[in-house]
Amino acid sequence: MTTPDDSRSPNAATRAKAALQRDPWDLLDVSGLVVGVLGGTGDQGRGLAYRLARAGQKVIIGSRAAERAQTAAGELGLGIEGEENAECARRSDVVIIAVPWDGHAKTLQALAGELDGKLVIDCVNPLGFDRKGAYAIKPEEGSAAEQAAALLPGARVTAAFHHLSAVLLQDPEIEQIDTDVMVLGESRADTDVVQALAARIPGMRGVFAGRLRNAHQVESLVANLISVNRRYKAHAGLRVTDV
Repeated sequence: MTTPDDSRSPNAATRAKAALQRDPWDLLDVSGLVVGVLGGTGDQGRGLAYRLARAGQKVIIGSRAAERAQTAAGELGLGIEGEENAECARRSDVVIIAVPWDGHAKTLQALAGELDGKLVIDCVNPLGFDRKGAYAIKPEEGSAAEQAAALLPGARVTAAFHHLSAVLLQDPEIEQIDTDVMVLGESRADTDVVQALAARIPGMRGVFAGRLRNAHQVESLVANLISVNRRYKAHAGLRVTDV
């Protein structure tokens, strides 16, 4: 677990300075990292697991029931493995949180020990639905990502992969996912890793978009994209221009 004193150590300061000076498009080699996907039996989780594994990443799907995870992994193929959530977290270097919003806090509270020291990528969108359509929910902590940071004090929490179409991600006929991924976090070194993971998926870019305090509006934008997709019968994503 990183402490305030650790963050001010010479080695930490050197790493931070190097991260800031690096060309933002000079991406790290993350091909050797094991990526766990908690909520990997849901549409978004399955889609991310499939795309990352298809790009050559080692992927483990996590679920509350190991059998469900193993069944989903078998259906996806590509060397993906399935484990119960805690074992998935223990075996992974990077853990994507793709669980439903209503189970977000409970899941993270139960896995705080296993996620200690891990790089966590929260892609959960707190949304509600009524007769008027989708609308954003603002958690007490400010966002799902900030809730994750509060519940996982020993983890390095980032936020990314919010605006992706699960339909496109899971479609084996689609070679490229032409979209940008907004990446947020407190450590440039950690967001660099997430950007590099996003770039492993053909057509996708990871774009640094600020600290976790800015995560709410990124999560909320999904409500707008749902409205776009319904109106135009599309699977809209985002592109950031001039970068």
